[in-house]
Amino acid sequence: MLIAINRYKLLGGRCMLSIDKNSFKRDYNNKFVQLHGKELKEGSNQQKYEALGSLVRDYVISTWMETNNKYNQTGEKQVYYFSMEFLLGRLLGDCLLNLGIRDICKEALSELGINLEEIENLEHDQGLGNGGLGRLAACFLDSMASLNIPGHGCGIRYKYGFFEQKIVDSQQVEASDNWLREGNVWEIKKQDKCEIVKFGGSVISGEVDGKLTFTHVNYEPVLAVPYDTPIVGYENEVVNTLRLWSAEPVSNEFDFSSFSRGDFIKAISYKNSVEAISLVLYPEDSFYEGKMLRLKQQYFFVSAGIQSIVRHFKKHNGNIAIFDEKIAIHINDTHPTLAIPELMRILLDEEGLSWETAWRITQNTISYTNHTILAEALEKWPVDMFKNLLPRIYMIVEEINRRYCEELWNKYVGQWDKIARMAIISDGYVKMANLAIVGSHSVNGVAKLHTEILKKREMSDFYYLYPSKFNNKTNGITHRRWLLKSNPKLTSLLKETIGDSFIKHPTDLENFKNHLDDPNVINRLGEIKKYNKENLAKEIYKSNGILVDTNSIFDVQVKRIHAYKRQTLNCLRIMELYNNLLENPNLDIIPRTFIFAGKAAPGYYLAKNIIELICRVAKTINNDKRVNDKIKVVMLENYNVSLAEDIIPATDLSEQISTTTKEASGTSNMKFMMNGAITIATLDGANIEIKDEVGEDNIIIFGLNAEEVLNYHKNGGYSAWDIWNKDKRLQRVTDDLINGKYCSDIDRFRSIYENLLTYNDEFFVLKDFDSYLKAQERVNQLYIDKNKWQKMCGINIAHSGIFSSDRTIKEYATGIWGSTVIYKNL
Repeated sequence: MLIAINRYKLLGGRCMLSIDKNSFKRDYNNKFVQLHGKELKEGSNQQKYEALGSLVRDYVISTWMETNNKYNQTGEKQVYYFSMEFLLGRLLGDCLLNLGIRDICKEALSELGINLEEIENLEHDQGLGNGGLGRLAACFLDSMASLNIPGHGCGIRYKYGFFEQKIVDSQQVEASDNWLREGNVWEIKKQDKCEIVKFGGSVISGEVDGKLTFTHVNYEPVLAVPYDTPIVGYENEVVNTLRLWSAEPVSNEFDFSSFSRGDFIKAISYKNSVEAISLVLYPEDSFYEGKMLRLKQQYFFVSAGIQSIVRHFKKHNGNIAIFDEKIAIHINDTHPTLAIPELMRILLDEEGLSWETAWRITQNTISYTNHTILAEALEKWPVDMFKNLLPRIYMIVEEINRRYCEELWNKYVGQWDKIARMAIISDGYVKMANLAIVGSHSVNGVAKLHTEILKKREMSDFYYLYPSKFNNKTNGITHRRWLLKSNPKLTSLLKETIGDSFIKHPTDLENFKNHLDDPNVINRLGEIKKYNKENLAKEIYKSNGILVDTNSIFDVQVKRIHAYKRQTLNCLRIMELYNNLLENPNLDIIPRTFIFAGKAAPGYYLAKNIIELICRVAKTINNDKRVNDKIKVVMLENYNVSLAEDIIPATDLSEQISTTTKEASGTSNMKFMMNGAITIATLDGANIEIKDEVGEDNIIIFGLNAEEVLNYHKNGGYSAWDIWNKDKRLQRVTDDLINGKYCSDIDRFRSIYENLLTYNDEFFVLKDFDSYLKAQERVNQLYIDKNKWQKMCGINIAHSGIFSSDRTIKEYATGIWGSTVIYKNL
């Protein structure tokens, strides 16, 4: 802590990190000795990482404290972003970049005989997320800090995260992601900020001074212990907070009495049941106990977070009546929806407000982002489970529903089906999406098409009831991680050509268009891509033992494995190309390296079967000398943020091929375009907005449009067998699923075969197959002209600034949260 304070100097009332190479070396040596009790030269690389991470955190602490003090003193409106996931990746590189000391650090460590990149690679990705939902939350935290918005995250400190994916005998195997085994240098445990979360028990009603009261009794208490992580803004002396809650027993006293009587299970059962709450992300919920655990998780972090916010607010503001003027709480998808009844509980039971006042404050405070139209993701909970686990919360939800349904009865007289559809409690379930809409003042989609589908179809009943609540906020990504950190050579080229204003004004990237007629710039783009491909090729060989041609097209689809994301379509296309090469080994094609990565949910059999198909196809093709190395297929295991940082800058072709209307937005599409990849895509999610930005000549579009897909859903008329009967190529590749070509067990991929044909191809893979092949042929033709291809890449880079999460967060701040964006050091 003394190191941190001594390294800051006061400039104009602000703290600014002031450090040179020699002082850094001195600080680092001191920190290493302090932590490990030996000289630096005797330490392991892991110990050197721990010392570096701890030192950088020390540098941050002074600014962190100053930031919080400023927020408290000025009374600025605070934003709290509640999410089940925060997919942060590694933090060391981010902190060094945002503090502006990476070059000094790298040079100083080099003089000490330490390679910074090697040390950075020792950091474990934090196991706090799975996919786009969590990565979006991480980007948003970065942008809030960089835009000087008082915005903080609230989530769960999962001990084992989602899972570590292994590919064994072509199949996904889940192992625990023990990301905390070496500790976490970034977090600070705040034992004095613990909260009690109550489960089960019963509620006793009474009356005090003529006012109805409710007391929760005989509950199981769980201690919520906060761990705070600093979120460093980019060169602006702002450090916000990500607070993650860990579930612990209220008392850590061992039940010696039960143990000594031989009742071993009782002695440890309470402790185990409590700690299970923050053990893993998304426990399997296909059975009752799994559903119960998910519901526990959601209430646990919501209750702890809301209690903490209210406590902090009262300490610094006092007047609970202005809570909504000073606090904005945003719920990222339906998982944190219980924030609504929990805030009501505190305002009613603990603050003594009337229902009307509490409801006004709650609605004005809460805002909600919807991320999907898939029914499987619109959560609902059995009433009995909900009522037994959360008795007081259920009473509040029931009253919200009663008052809301009265409104519906008066507006939609006799329309009982409509009212049942819109009710929060109906058909034996508590419906989280309905509660989120009713209990918030803003409901936003995450891309223009997605928002229109929400408004006009999936949530049309609510839109016509509350039209002013609905709005669009197209997703974004933090260009600081996905360009500056992930692709330093491209960043250098951009700085040389257009200056560095794009770092704080990302739309200034558009100026890069003015340099795309310069042959030197075009050549540099190609050289940078080749360099990144060579680095990825080394990683592929190291992890998979596969040699890939860096002159080939790196054709990449990396994302969560799901039927609607259509890795199957991509795989069938590879199988068709393989068949063509077997028939004509001299076929004149540009070599391709097909790269896949992504995890399937442990209980999602079809998705896991798709992974196995990709791996079996890869093994067959990569070992067949007849294809002459013209195509290679790679499945990289355990996809995470750090792996994405290697893959994305090396990609030539970005596969964004979800069934139109099913992908709310996507953010990998934005990361790829920012790094100079060409997108092949359906007109789904943010792909549409990418097309609008770059123009039809700089993106490759195929497949059904939204109107066609929605018409099939509404009116039927689609027959997978009809498509299959008319296309010999489809007949061949689907037969290859079940004829032993890729696996001696002919039934191994029958589930995929039946999903496409017997169950009528829910996601229109067969329908889009021909269009997809034609689009891929266009890729071949475009890639032949390297100058034209590189210019297309440059145009994509130039237009990517609009997809920075800085733009998205400005829109949230001004359009939803009512917070001020203050630009510093611009």
